[in-house]
Parts: sequence; C-alpha cells; structure tokens
Amino acid sequence: MAQLALPKNSKITKGPHHSSPTDSGNTKKFKIYRYDPDKKANPRTETYDVDMNTCGPMVLDALIKIKNEMDSTLTFRRSCREGICGSCAMNIDGTNTLACTKPIEEMRGEIKVYPLPHMPVIKDLVPDLTTFYAQYKSIKPWMQTETAAPANKERLQSQDDRAKIDGLYECILCACCSTSCPSYWWNGDRYLGPAILLQAYRWLIDSRDESTGERLDNLEDPFRLYRCHTIMNCTRTCPKNLNPAKAIGEIKKMMVMRR
Repeated sequence: MAQLALPKNSKITKGPHHSSPTDSGNTKKFKIYRYDPDKKANPRTETYDVDMNTCGPMVLDALIKIKNEMDSTLTFRRSCREGICGSCAMNIDGTNTLACTKPIEEMRGEIKVYPLPHMPVIKDLVPDLTTFYAQYKSIKPWMQTETAAPANKERLQSQDDRAKIDGLYECILCACCSTSCPSYWWNGDRYLGPAILLQAYRWLIDSRDESTGERLDNLEDPFRLYRCHTIMNCTRTCPKNLNPAKAIGEIKKMMVMRR
C-alpha cells in the first residue's frame, strides 16, 4: 500500500508565547508564522501579546512594534504604509490583504498572520515572488508601437479610451489575488494568475498600444489564460477593490471575437 507523507520541514509546530513588556490590560494576541530555512527545522507559530495602548491601528503597526520591542528576528517586508507598494501583502485572519491597511479593530480574538499562501517562503512572512515577477515580465508590460512617436508630445487618447484602463492601472502587484486562486496554486508554473492577466488586459485595452494581436497570441494557451474558472476569489480579496475576474473574462471575449 502506498504511503503518503508531507515533505520534510513542512509540518507547522507550536512555538513560544511572548508576553508584552508592558501590560495596560488592553492587549491583543498575534499568532505569527515563523520559518527560517537556514535552521532546517519545521515552521512554527509564535504568539505575541501586544499592548494596544501603545500600538498603531493597523496590523503593520503591530508587526513593527513586535520587531522593535519584543523579537528583532521577526522578518517581513516593510512597506510604504499607504497601500501603494504592496510589499506587506500577507494572509491575515485567513484573507490575503495588506498589513498596512488592515485595521486591527476589525478582527476579534487572536489574529493569525501568515505569508501569502502556496508561495515558497524565504523567511517568516516574506514569500518568494520570483516566478510571479517573471510571469509579469512575460506579458511585456510596456507600450509597444510600430508608428513613430509624435514629435515633442506624448501619444494622446480620448477621454473614453482613457477611462477604459480605470480599474486596471491601479494594480500594485501585491499578489493577493493570485495567491488566493486555487488554479494558481495547482498550476502556478504555467497559469499566469489573476494579477498578471489583469495587467495583460490593461495593455490589450490601451488604445495607444499597437501589439494587440501579438499580445493575444502570447496568451493563447490552455494554461496561461484558460485555467481561470471565475470563482471570484481574486476579486473578493483584492485590497484595491479591483476585479481581475472581469478582466480575464474580457480577454476571453477578445480571443473569441478575433476568430
């Protein structure tokens, strides 16, 4: 009989509990994923009691407070704190979001903080996004034209054409949507995922771009585009309230219309 087992160092164990150095009677528990590949040990979760009277309102504030005052070994990507750079994307209380814009008061009980799901972990809350950015590069996310640029001015477009990229250009490539997608979990090496396809559509719909055919050819693949089953996880989790599922549907329409 076949025996199945988890890969080495993949079982999450229970780590130590860290009490707050100051106790005002208003503390919040944070259960945080910890993993250091250099130690060759199983990942663990450690619990930290954070004094909310001396902590900012967002989850990122609590992480910074923990690192500065309780455990300097905690590793995460610091961010712009404005929800613009996407560096602090992580799974908080079961939802992919940005730590800098996630209010602590919205969550009850112990707050669980994990790295983005189904991504290799570099250390603690820092996922390896190498494949994600390589996929972004593969769609050539820049304007491609054959005609010469106008002399001494930019390429213009109408207000209606400009409005078409609203809800697309605002994507900050935080990977929250892609790492919430089961199809991306299972086929992440071939399926581009919601974030990259949202950006692909941003250039497909841009009236100034002249490589629509080549861009569609690049996406014409059973895996690169068509692994999306429109379950809407991506749209529900996007911290910028964008709609990757709709963009993917529009790309599929463009594929049909050109045949």
